[in-house]
Amino acid sequence: MSTTSTKTPQAIRGTQDIFGPDAEAFAHVVETFERVRKLYRFRRAEMPVFEKTEVFSRSIGETTDVVSKEMYSFEDRGGESLTLRPEFTAGIARAYLTNGWKQFAPVKIATHGPLFRYERPQKGRYRQFHQIDAELIGSPEPIADVELLIMADQLLKELGISDGVTLQLNTLGDAESRDAWRAALVEYFRAHKAELSEDSQDRLERNPLRILDSKDPRDKVFVGDAPKIDDFLSGEAQDFFAAVTAGLDAAGVAYERAPSLVRGLDYYRHTAFEFVTTRLGAQGTVLGGGRYDGLMESLGGPATPAVGWAAGIERLSMLVADAGVLVEAPLTVVLAVEDDAALAYAQKVITALRFQGLDAEMIATGSPRKRFDKAVKMGAKVLVSFGSKDGAPVANLRAAEPTAEYLAVEQVLQSVHP
Repeated sequence: MSTTSTKTPQAIRGTQDIFGPDAEAFAHVVETFERVRKLYRFRRAEMPVFEKTEVFSRSIGETTDVVSKEMYSFEDRGGESLTLRPEFTAGIARAYLTNGWKQFAPVKIATHGPLFRYERPQKGRYRQFHQIDAELIGSPEPIADVELLIMADQLLKELGISDGVTLQLNTLGDAESRDAWRAALVEYFRAHKAELSEDSQDRLERNPLRILDSKDPRDKVFVGDAPKIDDFLSGEAQDFFAAVTAGLDAAGVAYERAPSLVRGLDYYRHTAFEFVTTRLGAQGTVLGGGRYDGLMESLGGPATPAVGWAAGIERLSMLVADAGVLVEAPLTVVLAVEDDAALAYAQKVITALRFQGLDAEMIATGSPRKRFDKAVKMGAKVLVSFGSKDGAPVANLRAAEPTAEYLAVEQVLQSVHP
């Protein structure tokens, strides 16, 4: 007689099963984001996990690593190229155009969920990862940038992870400023082309701003003396950035100027920002974003001003855990059913407790004599034991002192009869 053993499939590299304290930290990030976005009246949106490939190739740009190397693209049965979303902004822009959301402009949109990039997994980076995302579409005013920055700052404070996190801020100017700066960068780096890294030599003509962002030591030598955006800012661009910094000052949001902070894509304008920390090793960005006034046009829509940011939930969760933020509240009520005859009564009580907003657990299996001890070990704020007296089920409320929780449980017991 032959026996065949079935081998259990393994998880795909770069994915993770989130459970226990990690899942609680993850949920804490999402719940805090949901609470904060409601304070700022950002409207919730749920976006498709996959789009036509062109949504990303046209908006993120064919020359970027994301499009050329990292996207999960596939052909569906109809022969159309589809891609699992590597970021949120492009899909939201597509939805804004195809659903006529212009009627709500300026529209504030918030979403969160999984994203997919085929990159080398490392600490805090996965092939399926998760982000929270906030976008403000249809407002050309610097006050929109200010609102998003204050919202991000408040989120990090509410999560309890703002210590050691710095807001780095830069301006990329308007289209006119940026074009002049770009031409100066090309001229400057062309003179040093032979000494640049292979990647930067490749970027020189197509995307010279990316060289400023290079981590390669060969490039860093030249970045310090490269032309600065400030020398090319138009009066209008200077005024815009001054309004953003004035708004942050008024709101008490600390920031530092980061002249080398850039965005490689041509549709980025004016404000660019990152909240950075040294608490996650070299990979320091916690939350980042900027103004992308030229994106809608790349998708065939009219010129539409927009600004937004995104943050990795995994990264924020790691900071939450690192900061020792308590994300799993202690148990409020535990019910110990010491006599099976009282089980139905206990079931009524625990249901009523939960409807009153009190979290509760019930110990009603195993040896009846050991249930009480087991319940005590759970360390709940309030313990209720259930037994029977003269053939009728009874409940005994036990707590050291009449706390608010004790009084709430007492009220429920008075209203629920066996």
